[in-house]
Amino acid sequence: CHGNRKRVHPFLSVYCRFVLTSSPVMSDGKFITRAKISEHAERYEDMSDYMIQHMNQEETSVADTDNRNLLSVAFKNVVGAKRSSWRILSALKDQHKGKESEHVLADYTEKVVAELKNVCNTVLNLLEDIIKKVPSENTDALVFYQKMKGDYYRYLAEVAKDTERDEVLEKSSAAYESAKTESSKLPPTHPIRLGLALNFSVFYYEIKNEPQKACELAKEAFDDAIAELDKLQEDSYKDSTLIMQLLRDNLTLWTADAQGDAEDDDDNN
Repeated sequence: CHGNRKRVHPFLSVYCRFVLTSSPVMSDGKFITRAKISEHAERYEDMSDYMIQHMNQEETSVADTDNRNLLSVAFKNVVGAKRSSWRILSALKDQHKGKESEHVLADYTEKVVAELKNVCNTVLNLLEDIIKKVPSENTDALVFYQKMKGDYYRYLAEVAKDTERDEVLEKSSAAYESAKTESSKLPPTHPIRLGLALNFSVFYYEIKNEPQKACELAKEAFDDAIAELDKLQEDSYKDSTLIMQLLRDNLTLWTADAQGDAEDDDDNN
């Protein structure tokens, strides 16, 4: 939702660059202000830098909804662009195999992977400090950050190999499991609990290649939410129902894939 801002007039981007760089002295409130301006200008690397500085201030409430959402939006856009680049480059591998350009593509892919890893590790290091500051009674914030931790280890798992992949897989799974345990304190219709179920199920389907477990997680979350739909809070109705739709869409797709695989197996017997 934050990432789908309409593109702004070029003049605003120029103005934002001036505002963001003109003053070397910055009061505490300016970090968050500049992060928001960076978001409007679609300068997400600037936004992420300002959010790191903001979240590292002692007086910053890391559990605050706006703070955590802005942090998430900033890095989601930065890492999202690099993940997209990696996917495109990976898809070109067969086209360049055996050609002179094969090594060029491989080198450039490694460059993108290094950048992606750097972003993920920056987020994960920041999250280690943030999670320690979250009050134990603030369940939604704890689930939010543990889920985010699982997400960024999952992004590392997408590009990691061999023992490194095994390590980040284990850390991603542990973070998601911790978030899932904590999320049981939230209503089944809570958007953070639903978002966790969505991402955790994707982890099982796309990263661990366990479609049955993915379907079980997604179905459980969807059914639990449906059962308490009448208790859904008005302020979270749009977010919750959107995630429920995504869960249902994934279930439909994954179930169809499983049936197709079963039919292929029957044909081969």
